[in-house]
Amino acid sequence: MLVPSFLGLVALPLPVWAGIRYPDCAGGPLRSNLVCDATAPPDARASAVVAAMNNNEKLANLINNAPGVSRLGLGAYQWWNEALHGVAINRGITWGGQFSAATQFPQAITTGATFNDPLVEQMGTIIGTEARAFANNQRAHLDFWTPNVNPFRDPRWGRGHETPGEDAFRNKKWAEAFIKGMQGPGPNYRVIATCKHYAAYDLENTGSTTRFNFNARVSMQDLVEYYMPPFQQCARDSKVGSMMCAYNAVNGVPACLDPYLMDTILRKHWNWTDANQYIVSDCDAVYYASNVNGGHRYKNMNYNAAIGASIEAGCDNMCWATSGTQPNPSSAFNARTFSQQSLDKALTRQFEGLVRAGYFDSPNSQYRNLGAANVNTQTARDLALKAAEEGIVLLKNDDNFLPLSLNTTGFQVAMIGFWANAADKMLGGYSGTPPFRHDPVTAARTMGITANYVNGPLAQGAGDMNAAVTAAQRSNVVIFFGGIDNTVEKESGDRSGIAWPSGQLSLLQRLAGLGKPIIVVRMGTHVDDTPLLSLPNIKVILWAGYPGQSGGTAVMNHIVGITSPAGRLPATVYPTSYTSQATYTNMALRPSGTYPGRTYKWYPNAVFPFGHGLHYTNFSVGISRSFPRSFLISELIATCQSGSKVRYLDQCPFASVPLTVMNTGQRQSDYVALGFLSGIYGPTPYPIKSLATYKRLGALNPGEIQTAELEWKLESLARVDDRGDTILYPGTYTLVIDTPAPGLANVTFVLEGEQVVLDKWPQPPT
Repeated sequence: MLVPSFLGLVALPLPVWAGIRYPDCAGGPLRSNLVCDATAPPDARASAVVAAMNNNEKLANLINNAPGVSRLGLGAYQWWNEALHGVAINRGITWGGQFSAATQFPQAITTGATFNDPLVEQMGTIIGTEARAFANNQRAHLDFWTPNVNPFRDPRWGRGHETPGEDAFRNKKWAEAFIKGMQGPGPNYRVIATCKHYAAYDLENTGSTTRFNFNARVSMQDLVEYYMPPFQQCARDSKVGSMMCAYNAVNGVPACLDPYLMDTILRKHWNWTDANQYIVSDCDAVYYASNVNGGHRYKNMNYNAAIGASIEAGCDNMCWATSGTQPNPSSAFNARTFSQQSLDKALTRQFEGLVRAGYFDSPNSQYRNLGAANVNTQTARDLALKAAEEGIVLLKNDDNFLPLSLNTTGFQVAMIGFWANAADKMLGGYSGTPPFRHDPVTAARTMGITANYVNGPLAQGAGDMNAAVTAAQRSNVVIFFGGIDNTVEKESGDRSGIAWPSGQLSLLQRLAGLGKPIIVVRMGTHVDDTPLLSLPNIKVILWAGYPGQSGGTAVMNHIVGITSPAGRLPATVYPTSYTSQATYTNMALRPSGTYPGRTYKWYPNAVFPFGHGLHYTNFSVGISRSFPRSFLISELIATCQSGSKVRYLDQCPFASVPLTVMNTGQRQSDYVALGFLSGIYGPTPYPIKSLATYKRLGALNPGEIQTAELEWKLESLARVDDRGDTILYPGTYTLVIDTPAPGLANVTFVLEGEQVVLDKWPQPPT
């Protein structure tokens, strides 16, 4: 999404009336209209309000900053509101008074590392509750363009931290939990969530290629297996209220003009019509699809033709952000680029979402009672801290150096690096104003630690190292806070390389030569840690991502042992050489020739693999012998079809795996059980491990045993063929618990019988 330059910096002084004004169904112009009948079906109510509008009014309201219809009592409505990891600063939201702050959770990349879906759902519930409270008090509107569920394919992507990580299965489960929390259990919406960016979007700029003109060439196998599953979850299974089509083209067609993506797949194949959900374009995506410099120049369409093609393809609302490019639906309609039927359908979809969100209901209806008392609650603050703690990953801990003992008299810690007191940096992009910002230096001093703080370089050139060296020399331990600055990792800001910033690395090398033990806390997304692994005296590497408003406290709690790390990496840490081996624009997952492939499934030489994460204790894991060792495919399908309400065969449940986990060490800790599947099945052996199931077990005390059932579905066992069909094959399967190989436990079983197509994929037009 195109972001104005002010976003993330300051809140503009917008008037309070910039927020939503609910229509008056008690005494307003619509009071006798069907739309105000709360007992009527939502689709009928939406159709009624559209029928009450004339064509000029309809056309004016096809854009994100809709003017409303004053004669019907419909106020101006801003569809563009943000809440990626908390209510965010953007044009749809007005801050001030009792709404001067909102809970800022860790970025998605950090909560992705928790592998704790109940926590993600709780986070979504709090974000949705606070967002609705803003709206009820005319501080926001009801549509929030979150979550970003694109898989984090390439480590250079500047927006990768907005996503839960690189694994499509993990992203879809994260999305399921977040949407359920944000929108509420249904059928009414607390607020309307929007899954973005559909589809195959993960590039901002590289050379002359930008997100505005990139044609993502994707094989049908990779599209269905990797790029689509999170959106399938959003649309088909979670019934998210809205989707955002992306800037890029997919196999030659701009996503926001593509009827194959938006109609054939999204609405027809995935049955995303149960609630007439709407599609919004990413901001200026329709403009850049047209014959404009820097854009796709698709079929040499002018702007009017692109608008019409977008609406006819199934896009219902056009966002614009760049001065001078506001779409003119009236001009496009008068040029006969789209039909009356498509116009009415687009508006009906938009208004049905508002109906389901209670826009036309009475002040005492569901969710209308949420107010300032529901923002920044103690529960929200506690969960923000817990999410940060659970998302921190311990990558290295030589000689069990952590947790740090502070019992020595006169103990001092050197805290070095720009991240050490940069609380705002810990929020990441698409942030709002938090109630507080807890950086590591402040957290350490609050704990009574003598912290000798010295700033450090952002990127190139270490500058004057003397202050840092002096602080280290008079301290017992050095904690170095580094990584990529989030002014580099941002929208429209891809990286060209993934090496540690040279200035930070030079300083680390100098500090390592002092003989003091060093703890490195790496922030942001991933850089190549290889140089750190060979430097003497670097005892610990912790990764914290963007841990949010309580990030500093969470980091220090781990360092001193108040809490114990149990997070797992949500994305592969690649070596620096990867960027010269894998062209950024190559969307393929599988290796070919000198191309090394992508993600943990295909790339074999990770510095730290997806799922890696150490603990302060040890665990033993076992799988009960009661788990069956053979299954008949026909019986699995027949049992699912006859005994459940499952609508899609890939969602048929498979036998849960009974797990026993024992804490064999000396410290309390959570444990994340990751189940990776490999085997010999299908037309060729499939040795690649794929994440198939996972579960986070909480707070195991030393010597404690917990049992758990790892639940999964046939989707985790199936493979996608080259035409995009999802097939369950007979063969031998092995589930391995934990990573790296060979894991802590495993079980092998056989599927017998004939293969079954679980999902037959519609083919694109030729």
